[in-house]
Amino acid sequence: MEYKLKTIGVLTSGGDAPGMNAAVRAVTRAAISNGIAVKAIYRGYKGLMDGEIQTFSSENVSGIIQRGGTILRSARSEEFKTAEGRKKAYETIRKEKIDALIVIGGDGTFTGARTLAQEYNIPIIGIPGTIDNDLWGTDATIGYDTALNTIMNCVDILRDTATSHERVFLVEVMGRDAGFLTLNAALASGAETAIIPERTTIMEQIEEAIGQGRRKSKGTSIVLVQEHAIEGGAQAVAKMIEKAHPEYGTRVTILGHLQRGGSPSAFDRILASRMGIAAVQALLEEQRSVMVGLQDGEITYVPLSKAIKEKKDVKADKWQALQVLSI
Repeated sequence: MEYKLKTIGVLTSGGDAPGMNAAVRAVTRAAISNGIAVKAIYRGYKGLMDGEIQTFSSENVSGIIQRGGTILRSARSEEFKTAEGRKKAYETIRKEKIDALIVIGGDGTFTGARTLAQEYNIPIIGIPGTIDNDLWGTDATIGYDTALNTIMNCVDILRDTATSHERVFLVEVMGRDAGFLTLNAALASGAETAIIPERTTIMEQIEEAIGQGRRKSKGTSIVLVQEHAIEGGAQAVAKMIEKAHPEYGTRVTILGHLQRGGSPSAFDRILASRMGIAAVQALLEEQRSVMVGLQDGEITYVPLSKAIKEKKDVKADKWQALQVLSI
């Protein structure tokens, strides 16, 4: 039987990221321009199971490219992780006559998509939308650049207070299990060091960073801490410092979900737009179970299995650069 693409379903899942709306916009308009109907699925896989679906026209995505978050909402679903839950999702797909899915999200989103595709032979394309930038096979994920700039701006503001007091300021940054966001934000903001999961010599780093700062008569140090680099995050690091150096005052700032919000940067808007169009093109080319990636400025397609399983490494030269620049 000849494959005929008539209707695409699109959803956002997992943690929201700035630029997701730009991706939804691009998917919708690229599909419509190719004569394909678009059905927007609200609240991720939960909405797919529950049938929260609306047919989108070009007008539905007007004026959203600059908006943060996701107009489709997002929700995590334990039920979808079960065979029964995925069967419900498939029944909705059949009822709505959806021929293929485009899912926008991160590692968990792609894991669910890959399983659904394997069980029910559904063409699914992934678009990487996560501030963590931890997916293998792409140099950047949608939302990462905006989050990086948000963190940098917050640290710039904090530095005004930091320079007025001789203390160690610890800033906790998101990132799931990876240190990309923390390391690059430290480089961009001129922090003394970054505590990340890929480097485990925490107290040695702290001792060196504080010592260098004091030798330069700075009297203060700013350290970025990835939330899962140590159990307890920045608060735990603060206790370690206070125990080893009770003479140092420490202050902890947890940026939290502040990092997820805000209007997407130009880079994220362009990236999301390119990836949205590329996702539709992949379906037109009858590709299945691939993630749209960006490598050396060019759009690529990576198997979902590799994007999920392969580990993306923190660049050694960036870590070395942070050490050199903190002297």
